[in-house]
Amino acid sequence: MTVPTPSPVAFSPVAHPLRRLHVVTWGCQMNVYDSTRMADVLAPLGYGPAASVEDADMVILNTCHIREHATEKLFSELGRLRRVKDARRAAGARMLLAVAGCVAQAEGAEILRRAPYVDIVLGPQTYHRLPEMIAEAERAGRAVVDTEFPPESKFDHLPEAALPGGGATAFLAIQEGCDKFCSFCVVPYTRGVEASRPAAAVLAEARALVAAGAREITLLGQNVNAWHGEAPSGGAWTLARLLRALAEIPGLTRLRYTTSHPRDMDDELIAAHGELPALMPFLHLPVQSGADRILSAMNRRHTAADYRRIVERLRHARPDIALSSDFIVGYPGETAADFAATLTLAREIGFAQAYSFKYSPRPGTPAASAADQIPEREKEARLATLQDLLATQQRDFNARQVGRRLAVLITGRGRHPGQIAGRSPYLQAVHLAAPETLIGREIAVTIAAAGPRSLAGAWHPSPEEHAAA
Repeated sequence: MTVPTPSPVAFSPVAHPLRRLHVVTWGCQMNVYDSTRMADVLAPLGYGPAASVEDADMVILNTCHIREHATEKLFSELGRLRRVKDARRAAGARMLLAVAGCVAQAEGAEILRRAPYVDIVLGPQTYHRLPEMIAEAERAGRAVVDTEFPPESKFDHLPEAALPGGGATAFLAIQEGCDKFCSFCVVPYTRGVEASRPAAAVLAEARALVAAGAREITLLGQNVNAWHGEAPSGGAWTLARLLRALAEIPGLTRLRYTTSHPRDMDDELIAAHGELPALMPFLHLPVQSGADRILSAMNRRHTAADYRRIVERLRHARPDIALSSDFIVGYPGETAADFAATLTLAREIGFAQAYSFKYSPRPGTPAASAADQIPEREKEARLATLQDLLATQQRDFNARQVGRRLAVLITGRGRHPGQIAGRSPYLQAVHLAAPETLIGREIAVTIAAAGPRSLAGAWHPSPEEHAAA
């Protein structure tokens, strides 16, 4: 679940911006959320949106370290921005250049060594300090680096989010960091240990999002189902208890959460899937491999049988639930038999969609120094085989929706004139011909056709519904 190409973050402009900000976001939904919150932090300083880097007084690159070649992608973009920065300086205008996110956290010193024209390097835990960093960079005329893990949570110091109206869907970060230390993953080193926001803060932000027009909220965390936040009246709540409280907010009709770890799918959370109509019947639950030997080497601390049992219990609680997952192929030491076990698990479970990657080393992780690395050609062949299977499963799942009437939350205009688009309960994109006045509403749509990644629907309103639209 990534943002595949850089894009400016959307945020509420100040009335007369004194300065212009352009944020480029790579990576997961948590990075998208962080980018929006960085804009919120800088809005009181007079920063409004810049349409492009050429118009920006400040550019922030919010980076992701999970995918392959993340560092080289960053330096390629920095090289382009250096030319823009030099051109602005020649024209008598200054541009502050900041690198944020997980690559900044992991490789701050290397960034300044290779790109000394960068003004600010900051990690995911410190962006609430951006105003102080900007002041120091402007005053001292040298690079500022802040990649510490502060004892206080950044969430305690962020301003209220700027909430533009009209968005039917919203992200809400409730948890950050991870204590699992999977041997392939950099998250514990770049995001820190698991930390949960208090329930009262989450509920307050959710109410504000709904008041601004959100009808669906996705709870975010690196390990979101490990959330154990302080309860409003003391003690601690689990994620299941939080979901029950969120489901009581008037106007909030849909709830999702991502990304989860199998070890934290407890009985209470599984039961919530069967008991809360607002909790959508779609769950992203990464398994990574179907071979116990590889799962052990990954330090996943669950077996393939554990995963199968969790899925069985989820389907018992919510028979219509659909699953998504993550897979890594070509992990060091993976044999042909190990890979065959992954294919077997994928066939047995059946996924509505899934993300699959070939293993690529992340500096500083235990797996990066393993001696039994798999040749690149073999990794590519295994990935192609797995992706063919997963793509077939997704097409088949989509095809099974044809003829069904699904509740679709309309989120915006479609690609073509007269078309609107939305999300099914299973997170599928759905497009249909209908009036734009339906945007923000949940309507019953008959699925007429299915593509590999989206559905085409038809709206057949009653006279009352037609009049209301």
